[in-house]
Amino acid sequence: MDCFQTVSRLKGSLCHQLLLFIIWLSSFQELVAVKTLLEPINVSSMSELASSPSSGLFDPIEISPSVIPHYPNPVEPLPPMYPVFPNRYEPNITGKCPVNFSLMSSLMDKTASDCADPLAALLRNVICCPQISSFLHLFQGFYSNNSDKLVVQDAVANYCFTDIISILASRGADSNVPTICSVKSSNLTGGSCPVKDVVTFEKTVNTSKLLEACSTVDPLKECCRPVCQPAIMEATLKISGRQLMMDENKNMVGELNHSDPLADCKGVVYSYLSRKLPLDGVNNALRIFSTCKVNKVCPLSFTQPSEVIEACRNVAAPSPSCCSSLNTYIAGIQKQMLITNRQAIICATVFGSMLRKGGIMTNIYELCDVDLKDFSMQVFGQAGCLLRSLPDDVLFDNATGVGLVCDLTDNIAAPWPSSSSMSSMSFCAPEMSLPALPTSQTLKNPGVYHCFVQFLALVNFLSFVPLV
Repeated sequence: MDCFQTVSRLKGSLCHQLLLFIIWLSSFQELVAVKTLLEPINVSSMSELASSPSSGLFDPIEISPSVIPHYPNPVEPLPPMYPVFPNRYEPNITGKCPVNFSLMSSLMDKTASDCADPLAALLRNVICCPQISSFLHLFQGFYSNNSDKLVVQDAVANYCFTDIISILASRGADSNVPTICSVKSSNLTGGSCPVKDVVTFEKTVNTSKLLEACSTVDPLKECCRPVCQPAIMEATLKISGRQLMMDENKNMVGELNHSDPLADCKGVVYSYLSRKLPLDGVNNALRIFSTCKVNKVCPLSFTQPSEVIEACRNVAAPSPSCCSSLNTYIAGIQKQMLITNRQAIICATVFGSMLRKGGIMTNIYELCDVDLKDFSMQVFGQAGCLLRSLPDDVLFDNATGVGLVCDLTDNIAAPWPSSSSMSSMSFCAPEMSLPALPTSQTLKNPGVYHCFVQFLALVNFLSFVPLV
């Protein structure tokens, strides 16, 4: 049940009174934090998946390893987190990009918030990189809206890209977004795609079919029973000149993930859609496509759990040494980033398969009370935060700063794999679903608890700023 709807219907209830207290407490803490941590700033009055990385059409979003946060003492708890208010200022732009950026102001604000400094690297996989990739595709179409081109000219692409990053940074985004998300100015130009103009595109592609398929994208169905993505793929193949070759030689399918023209042409298709459909709708569609990809894999990096295997190999009952070793290992990986509930299921299964391969047959997740949320970055002290598996955005509020809503903070047990072999996992099969929420036996008053946690996530899970 939505927390705010709950409050409106239950005025005078315990939840209502509790939230009022939290609002007062949060405001007080925020005032202290701002006073002690932040210098006054001047707010400017100036009126913001994926071109997919070159790795392929439907691969996970490419992330630069150089931006992954490293913690020298992984077993130590994370430092306290306090609200942060983006430092907005007047951007220094080149003036050589012939675009009125103010016409995309709201979309730029959304992108800047989603890649807010210093959250961008922690949210790169689920929120920041999908949104910046989507914005670049939309800008590509917006730039060429008054011409017959579907790409940004090579002569100004670098200027436009530089201006985009400068404006986003001036609105609170991390200036290292190009490195974090592996994006560059060539993502705007159409690269090696042979079709870059509207006339040729419309002669080559069944645009009526494409627009009909992508006019409305259902976030609940598109990942499992896609309608828009196959239409985009069909258009991509046609303008890349590969359709006839694929018809003649079916073996060409194996080369898709290594073909730059296909990735470039997919960006051209996105550009055409952004000219013909509302920008917000296309942005939502691209975010959904990214969600379909990122929720298929675990984004966490696992080192060989030798110490855990040694401590837990022959354990059949709760063991302090085994659980201590397991908890220490998980304490390290959970600091990498925030992940979604579906990613957490995959990560738990991947890690469990590694442990089984090392000889641990007993479900040590159960013995040591390991939950799904333990695989995501910890907030609220010891409570983990799992993001929603549907497209989400970072929120900004003038009173509470930058924050977002945790979808899942309940104590849902991590799934232990049935074998050491890691087979592909699908959330589309009828028999596969997310774990059930806790029963009343483990949660005495689910309504109040849910309301409490969701509100805390919105108000208090703000930017990660360690005290030094």
